[in-house]
Amino acid sequence: MKQLLLWSMVAVMMIGSASCNAAQGKKNKSVKDVATQKVEVYYFHFTRRCITCNAVEAESKKAVESLYPTQMKAGKITFKGINLDDESSKTIAEKLGVGGQSLLIVCGSKKVDLTSQGFMYARSNPEKLKAEIKTVIDPLIK
Repeated sequence: MKQLLLWSMVAVMMIGSASCNAAQGKKNKSVKDVATQKVEVYYFHFTRRCITCNAVEAESKKAVESLYPTQMKAGKITFKGINLDDESSKTIAEKLGVGGQSLLIVCGSKKVDLTSQGFMYARSNPEKLKAEIKTVIDPLIK
């Protein structure tokens, strides 16, 4: 009985140590990957759009282009408007879990949803939307 208890404790300690080492390795890798991966800003929409939907795309694109012209030119940051009614958009929409109008910022496995902020500020306070976008993208490119 004592041997069983001893071996159980040793096994638990080994598993705990291995999982800590694995988690540490993943953490270092993800920080390195984020620095080398490109940031993709997506605005998903349907063919039929309201004034606000058009404003979210226009203001978001304008914000990204004015904040990060050098990174966009280098291809490190992209902005893509994607029509969900097009058959070609189904794959990316499923991959990112999008079912409707959405403003997403994606870098590797990190995905930030700014849809609410986009619809709240695009028409009434575009500078606030620009600040929200900057708050998300800045840590991803540094």
